[in-house]
Amino acid sequence: MTKARLLRLSVVLVSIFMILLIIVYWDNVGTAHFYLHTSFSRPRSPGAIPGITVGEDWEALPDVDEFLAKLLSSSPRQNNSLPRKTEQLLGQGSHKPVISHLEEKVRGYDWSTHKDRSSLDQEKLQVERQRTLREFCANSSFTFPTKERSFDDIPNYELNHLIVDDRHGVIYCYVPKVACTNWKRVMIVLSESLLDHGVPYRDPLDIPPEHVHNTSTHLTFNKFWRRYGKFSRHLMKIKLKKYTKFLFVRDPFVRLISAFRSKFELENEEFYRRFAIPMLKLYSNHTNIPTSVSEAFKAGFRVSFSDFIQYLVDPRTEKITPFNEHWRQIYRLCHPCQIDYDFIGKLETLDEDAAYLLQLLKVDRLFRFPPSYRNRTASSWEDNWFAKIPLAWKQQLYKIYEADFVLFGYPKPENLLKD
Repeated sequence: MTKARLLRLSVVLVSIFMILLIIVYWDNVGTAHFYLHTSFSRPRSPGAIPGITVGEDWEALPDVDEFLAKLLSSSPRQNNSLPRKTEQLLGQGSHKPVISHLEEKVRGYDWSTHKDRSSLDQEKLQVERQRTLREFCANSSFTFPTKERSFDDIPNYELNHLIVDDRHGVIYCYVPKVACTNWKRVMIVLSESLLDHGVPYRDPLDIPPEHVHNTSTHLTFNKFWRRYGKFSRHLMKIKLKKYTKFLFVRDPFVRLISAFRSKFELENEEFYRRFAIPMLKLYSNHTNIPTSVSEAFKAGFRVSFSDFIQYLVDPRTEKITPFNEHWRQIYRLCHPCQIDYDFIGKLETLDEDAAYLLQLLKVDRLFRFPPSYRNRTASSWEDNWFAKIPLAWKQQLYKIYEADFVLFGYPKPENLLKD
């Protein structure tokens, strides 16, 4: 009788183990790809994961989590010995595709010259950007909301900007108005998450715009709960430890100007109904406001930049609803003090940063980063845009976005904040 019970128990345990193995491994890696990392990935100490300290959470993971960690780490790597990318210059000599002189001028690329020097400069730039971020995250005298919380304290819905590519071991935190459309295209190509007549897209520019921002196209951290249940947080930590994580940032005030231009100066029905109508009622004292954006524009009902800034500094705004992602602070979108990013790009140096990142990821032979548009909002426009904004509002606005300025090394706009 005892032997029969032991046999039944063994069968049950083996069955549970196999189910876990199939669900976690197959769902995580995909049906056709069994490699998780590029040579860009590298091991880190447990302390490299924000919110986990050596000898504490990581070592205290229960048996099932140790099993998951071992399972994910068992995938073959192309190069285990590659040091941290910002501490040693990576191999040179990849071949760039041929492009026309006109496209070079539009893109700002120069594939042919100063490659060694450029790589060295980029490496130093990354070291400096990461040092600045880590120093201010560790500085107890510099505070801002959510700074002190751990990764475990971040709600699931706040992790929806972290896009995961399991094929190459890459995590990208997208920031609206910072070239995120084209970086999402790149992630689609890398992850092969979207097919065209059964074939994955190979050129980012071939991906239709309507698919780029479709949430079903991307695997993001906030979807992990539905896939993995109670294992989701530990899987996130494992991926954060092993994968290459990057984001692109922008001068916070210039990003606000860009958001205003694209969402309120152009006819956008969604943003007109959700944001413009309330702003016109609250700050412009308009009545009988048209219900459609086309009618409003014809009748001269437009949100001014002053209305937009007043909306942002109004304490009532976020009591009703959180900032929209297009003007939400970067630290709230990407949690840079809880996540140890490996690469910090800037829109101000987009062409150079993008080329260098693709080179480091060893995918620069597969495609080029899509062209950047030269009509994007420039930092030199700040003075003109903020000229009619009251000083008190500008000072309030800076306090709201101060963490983004400081963490990512943007100088305080003193000329805007003084009489």
